Amino acid sequence: MPKRWNPVGVPAPIGNYSHVATVPENTTLVFVSGQVGNLRDGSLAGPDALSQTRQVFANLWSVLDEFGATPDDVVKLLTFVSSTEHLPGFFAARDEVFAEWYPDGDVPAHSLAVVAALATPELTVEVEAVIAVRGDARA
Repeated sequence: MPKRWNPVGVPAPIGNYSHVATVPENTTLVFVSGQVGNLRDGSLAGPDALSQTRQVFANLWSVLDEFGATPDDVVKLLTFVSSTEHLPGFFAARDEVFAEWYPDGDVPAHSLAVVAALATPELTVEVEAVIAVRGDARA
């Protein structure tokens, strides 16, 4: 399980993230491409950031499951939101998921960028992840 903390010499996080995360020995880092709000059949979960973000985290859960990992194995997240107007929906869904995934508040390192656009115009949120898998990472 990654160790997460906020060093004394830096200001407290301005959001729901940790400043630093390290991984234990005998783990393999798995880099997960940006997940978007598409359902398994390829259709969009909904037109808004709330529904798309919920689906993004459902997709990340599927990736974790593929490796026998859990949210505790997430080291770092990188989120792209396609406009500031989508931030409230993203934050609401992220906070719902984090309350379930990290009830003790031990959240991963996480960066967020507001960008001009994502791969297709209807996408509002994309999240990349780095996970630490114990032992061999071949699923």
